[in-house]
Order: sequence, then C-alpha cells, then structure tokens
Amino acid sequence: MPEAPPPRLDEIDALLLDLLQHDAGRTLHDLGEQIGLSPSAVQRRIARYRKDGLVTRQVAVLDPHRLGPTVLATVLVTLDQESFEHHRAFSERMRADPQVQQCYRVAGPWNYVVVLAARSMRECGRLGDRLFKADDNIRRYETLVAFDTIKTGLALPLPAPQSSRPQDGRP
Repeated sequence: MPEAPPPRLDEIDALLLDLLQHDAGRTLHDLGEQIGLSPSAVQRRIARYRKDGLVTRQVAVLDPHRLGPTVLATVLVTLDQESFEHHRAFSERMRADPQVQQCYRVAGPWNYVVVLAARSMRECGRLGDRLFKADDNIRRYETLVAFDTIKTGLALPLPAPQSSRPQDGRP
C-alpha cells in the first residue's frame, strides 16, 4: 500500500504543532491565544491531526532522576544473521520490553541503536544479558552508559507551511 502524502499545513498548523510538540498539556485557551484562534478552532485542528495520523499519541515525560536512581544506556547491536524474520523478531522483542525506551534500525556497522532505562547498574547489566547476550542471533553488542542527560526530546522539524495563495504571483 502506498504511503499517504503528507498533510497540507498552513502557518497556523505549523505554529500549533510546534507548541504541541513542546507541551501538549497546554489548555485549548492558552494554545488559541498563542496562535490567534478560538479554543474550539484549536480543538478542531487537533482532532484533524489525530484523524490524519499526524498526532499519534500524547504522553507525560517524566524526569528520570526525580524518581530516584536511574541508569540510562545506549546499546549498539549487530545481528549475526539478517533476514526479514530475524529483524522482525528482534523488533518485536524490543517493542515488548518496557525498559526499552527507544530502538532504531540504522545503517553502518551496527544494525540497531537501543536506549534502555534501568533502576541500577546491576539491573542494567541483567537487562543487557536478557535482551542481548541470551539471543543467539546477536553477533555483537556494546553498551554505553549515560553519565548525565544533556538533552532529551522528540520534537520533529516541521515542513514549511503551504501557502493557500496561487503560485503565479497574483494575490
């Protein structure tokens, strides 16, 4: 099935989506004041984003260090055998584990980059053993423990708004 074309976004859409990416917990009233729309108009646009699959979910981002000790680690993984089935099985295992925060299939000498969260170094080691060492199809993995969080985020760069004016220079 062909991929759906990207939705047409105007300047207000771009502003609203940017605001939502940085804090989706703002009230409709506050968002409307920021972009010059009524709360009901903001709500209609957000409903359209959800319907179009542009906004897939809203989550609360917790500060891992406010919950007590937290170990964040990035793991670089290379599979031994590569087939659609091997990649599917690995991907499903990563999606199913709640301590896997992010997982990316990448180009280059590694097949995957996996971000883990654990309560201690010992738990992180056990998690690595369970997820990677116990898998006979993992040729190699390397764990990089994060000492400090410099920046986290999921905000995407937005495409330039599409003008509703004709392109031939006439108003």
